[in-house]
Amino acid sequence: MTILIRPPKSGLGLDSELSARKQGYTCIAGLDEVGRGPLAGPVVSAAVVLDLDNVPQGLADSKALTAARREALFAEILATSHVGIASVSHQEIDTINIRQASLLAMCRALAALPCKPDMAFVDGNDPPALPCVTQAVIKGDSHIASIAAASIVAKVVRDRMMTRLGNTYPAYGFASNAGYSTKAHLTVIASEGPCPFHRLSFSPLRQGLLDL
Repeated sequence: MTILIRPPKSGLGLDSELSARKQGYTCIAGLDEVGRGPLAGPVVSAAVVLDLDNVPQGLADSKALTAARREALFAEILATSHVGIASVSHQEIDTINIRQASLLAMCRALAALPCKPDMAFVDGNDPPALPCVTQAVIKGDSHIASIAAASIVAKVVRDRMMTRLGNTYPAYGFASNAGYSTKAHLTVIASEGPCPFHRLSFSPLRQGLLDL
């Protein structure tokens, strides 16, 4: 069963998780994904089950944090929480499309948890079909602590992957653009062509044209 809910009026907190625990749920996961928009690399998802009695301080939407703060919180989350991480490759994205790839990444992340969730909060309004009660939360990464934690984990993991990819293909600037369509990135693609990790189904790669 999936329920779509609007974000709480208050800021980030544990109200949703604590409410779910009072309803009898014992393993409550937050899910988010990173990497729908880039022209290269995988989409990465994380599922996090927080210890509600030992939650890292300073959780927030990963986009609102500095890289250094994300790294610090990443380590704290791994040390205090159950975490599942999964990715869907650029090749799979080209085969099944980015929406299906994002949903698949979240399913894989949930399955990678060392515990079996009976409740999941998912960022956005388009959740995957999960084997537990699911609540989709619009802007959930700004309001639900477990989703914020998942957004941090997914962001750090994907950024590290893109940095490693940038070491192999330095011309594309993956360490700084994470595969997104910056002007410099598009310029390199126009002059050098795509690397083996670009998503060829994405415009402008699909069209073979760049409007620079």
